[in-house]
Amino acid sequence: MTDSAKQPAVETYPQIDVLAVGAHPDDVEIACGGTLAQLAQQGYTVGIVDLTNGEPTPNCPDPAVRLEEAQRAAERLGVHRRTVLELPNRRLFDSYEARVALAIEIRKYRPRLVLGFGGRTPMASPDHWQAMQITDAGIFYSRLTKWDATFEGLPVHTVEAQLYYTFNLHSLEIPSSGGHFVADISDTLEAKMEAIGCYKTQFPPAKAGIFQRIRSAAQYFGEVAGFSAGELFLTPKTLGSHNIMQTVFPDLP
Repeated sequence: MTDSAKQPAVETYPQIDVLAVGAHPDDVEIACGGTLAQLAQQGYTVGIVDLTNGEPTPNCPDPAVRLEEAQRAAERLGVHRRTVLELPNRRLFDSYEARVALAIEIRKYRPRLVLGFGGRTPMASPDHWQAMQITDAGIFYSRLTKWDATFEGLPVHTVEAQLYYTFNLHSLEIPSSGGHFVADISDTLEAKMEAIGCYKTQFPPAKAGIFQRIRSAAQYFGEVAGFSAGELFLTPKTLGSHNIMQTVFPDLP
C-alpha cells in the first residue's frame, strides 16, 4: 500500500482559519477571548486546543466539570471546535511527545493562523512557558516531510502565520518580539468576560478581583490604540506595510 493510500482523508477534519493554543482551559479566554469572538463574528472558523485539562485544582470536584465549563465558554465565544489533549497538568514539559500531539491537531485542522503564549508568566503556572515552546515546535513539526507515520499518516501542513498573545496581569512589561499590535475587541469585550465567567470552579467569589484586572487590561490596551477595549499581540516577525495610509488609518476603504 502506498503512503498516500494509508493517509486518512483530510476532509474528515474541517479546516479552520485560526487555532488558539493554551496550556489549560481558560487560558485563551483570558488572553485573547475577545479576538476569537470577533473573528467568529467576522465569519472565520476558530478552534482552540488546550494542551491539558487543567486539573486538579482546589475547587473543581472532577475534570469533567472543568471540561463542561470549557465547552460553555467556547460556545459563548462562537468557537467552532475545542480539543483538550491528555498531556499532564502541572507536569507539562516541552517534550517530543507533546510536540507531536499538538502537530497532529495542526495537521488535522490546517489553520492559516496559530495563536499561542508569548513570554514567561511569573507568579503563574510554569505550564504557560512550556506551552509556548510546545506551540513553536508543533507548528514546525506540522510541516515536516518524510515523517508521516509519526503523525498518524496525516499530510503535512504549513501554518502561514503565528502570533503570540500576552498573559501577564502583574506587569506592564511587553515581552521582546519582532513587533506588536492591539486587536480591537470593543464589540466583544463582554463576550470575553462572560466566557471567563463560565469557569465558576476557577473564579469563585473570593477571586472576583480577577475580572476587574482583565477588564482593566483590555481597556488600557484598547485606549492606547484608539479603541474602547483591545488585546495585545506580539509578532515573531517584523511587520511591514504595502500601504502606509491603510495601516495608519485602518478605517480607510
